[in-house]
Amino acid sequence: MSKGKCIILCAPSGSGKTTLVRHLLDQRDLNLTFSISATTRKTRKDEQNGKDYHFFNIVEFMEKIDNEHFLEYEEVYSGVFYGTLKDSVEALLEDHNVIFDIDVEGGIKLKRIYKEDALAVFVKPPSIQELSNRLYSRNKDSKESIDIRLAKAKIELLKEKDFDEIIINDNLKSAEELVYNLVREFLYN
Repeated sequence: MSKGKCIILCAPSGSGKTTLVRHLLDQRDLNLTFSISATTRKTRKDEQNGKDYHFFNIVEFMEKIDNEHFLEYEEVYSGVFYGTLKDSVEALLEDHNVIFDIDVEGGIKLKRIYKEDALAVFVKPPSIQELSNRLYSRNKDSKESIDIRLAKAKIELLKEKDFDEIIINDNLKSAEELVYNLVREFLYN
């Protein structure tokens, strides 16, 4: 097989992008594999190092930055870094199409790197109020953390113009169908 392509899904936290990524990964005809991001954030309950994220302390992460091990990295929240490991992605692209579940700034950077070999999809919530409802109903974060996420979401929504496609996730079934069709068209046409 020739070198794979990149599918980049970005969205404000709580927009449903991870659910859409999982849906796409279940579609065997797309030959997708997941790019595991690196982070300095604390591990959440049920998360595993190397499966959900590559967890690093801040010193390890800074060393990787200094040694240019990242395609992109970002301080997404104060003191909390996320990044995409260069060697890991290049190895995956040898035999697969690679899907990224990534923050908005990181997604824009990856699109600049991979250009026409990448499809960048922005997943929008129907409204900020609906996004707030989703974040509170997940019951994963403190009120302070949710307030930070909502403030960040308002800024991220201004970046949708930097993406190839925009999906409004107001109905999960429709969003799954739409994202599948967009990705399949990109990969095979």
